[in-house]
Amino acid sequence: MIDNNFNFKEIHCGSLIKQGVLEKNIELGSICAFFKCEKEEVYSMYEKETLNTEIILQWSKLLEYNFFRIYSEHLILYSPQTRVNTKSQGKGTAKKKNWAYRKNIYTKGMIDFILEILDKGEKNNLQITQEYGIPKSTLNKWRDKYPNGKK
Repeated sequence: MIDNNFNFKEIHCGSLIKQGVLEKNIELGSICAFFKCEKEEVYSMYEKETLNTEIILQWSKLLEYNFFRIYSEHLILYSPQTRVNTKSQGKGTAKKKNWAYRKNIYTKGMIDFILEILDKGEKNNLQITQEYGIPKSTLNKWRDKYPNGKK
């Protein structure tokens, strides 16, 4: 449904759904029957950048594709690291602020996406590290584990 050149930073849900409908070759009448709506409402959904989660869920079922995965991968790539405050341990003690590094679970699709960007020379390790927050050591491990990006 999405290709390796997909921009996870800017997600237009309606156009992704329209693309899925075209790929699956689903007739407009079937879609209208599924949603119990008129064709104008379907066209309206295609134009919207965001949709209600219930609507996205229904489209996911109809097109047999998890559209929420796109948002999950966006979070993996673009969510900031969070700060956690430790509780003070007594009277007069200042609170310490520690960085809590999130443990990312990268999907194989995300790993392939990043490795392809690196292999094509579109970005270097430093750019990937800065833009997506992926540690340099993680990139090196991926390159060792997936030397051709196909395993």
